[in-house]
Amino acid sequence: MAAATLTAAVVFASPPPARATLLVDPLALYQQMKAAYAKGATDGWNYRSQETYLATIFNAGRAYSLQYPTDPNYGALATLTVQIGGGLHYNPLTNHDGAVWWVREAADWVAKHSLDVPTIQLAQALLARVNSETDPEQLARYAETDAAANLQAYPRDVDATLVQCEASWRGWLLTHDTAWRTLALRQAAAPEFPVAHLPTTWGNELVAAAQGASPGNDGYTAADLGYAQTFLTRLRAVDPLRVITTVTALPHDAYLSMLAPADEYFGPMGMSILGIENQLKHINLMLDYNYGNAESSPALDVANSIVDMQKVYPRDRDLPMLLYWCYTTLDRMTDERSRRAKGEIKAILTVEYQDSPQARKLLGA
Repeated sequence: MAAATLTAAVVFASPPPARATLLVDPLALYQQMKAAYAKGATDGWNYRSQETYLATIFNAGRAYSLQYPTDPNYGALATLTVQIGGGLHYNPLTNHDGAVWWVREAADWVAKHSLDVPTIQLAQALLARVNSETDPEQLARYAETDAAANLQAYPRDVDATLVQCEASWRGWLLTHDTAWRTLALRQAAAPEFPVAHLPTTWGNELVAAAQGASPGNDGYTAADLGYAQTFLTRLRAVDPLRVITTVTALPHDAYLSMLAPADEYFGPMGMSILGIENQLKHINLMLDYNYGNAESSPALDVANSIVDMQKVYPRDRDLPMLLYWCYTTLDRMTDERSRRAKGEIKAILTVEYQDSPQARKLLGA
């Protein structure tokens, strides 16, 4: 399995703390990694246990990047991220750890510093995926390829089977290409599909799509109608006993707080959450007075602050709202810098927070 013996590469000590907004104990992170590895080794590695172990690596890697980027363990964690993440066919569209920035940073470090050719190849493959966040069609193709590879590695695994269908469904939401919706319905209609384990994050929408399938409605084909009927028939047989689950790895509030405190500051301009909100209000007021692209620089400062906040508090409840507000603000300007930043903000929101109301509003538009 992908996790075999790689934890030995990281030996945590307590380096002197650096200036950072995130303050966590490296030894505690190592114990979390060690516990996840031990549980996987004891119970037998399956897809979920690998995802859980990978999440602990992400937590440790992010902490070292933010606090101790010059410590030798940084390189060890970057390498471990690439080896385990690459072996598990990590994909931003189906992984919900909010760690795309760290995976990109780790893969870039490995590509530049590793001497091991297979590890470099894994890093390059990961870079291709995280850098396709702004290319929905390519990201959807990668997600389907990666999900199929994991299902081949973990045949008949419930979570791996669900993720394969999830990749297709999220590809449909991201691209509006009906071929992805057809594929999701076909996968959900397969006899081995675990209908009793459909998650709430995307499963209820898949059910609604199947129920809404009708000739001539929203591009549904005759094949879609057959898949939908088969899927719904199987679902009705188990619906009273449906298990509401999804592939979630480590709860991030263990070491990465859920909410950003009001007195923490992000980005080059050192903005608090209140400062970000006030600046967005001010920029939009100035745009109302036709200042136009003159507001580009302050808007980019806000965008950088929100991205910096996401690195430290990926599960903050206000993040999707801030990302959407920033996107709509940048959308009011026409210069190249604003256009590029708008695309990056949209990618974070619609890929990493696709289940939020703000992402769905944007995807619907």
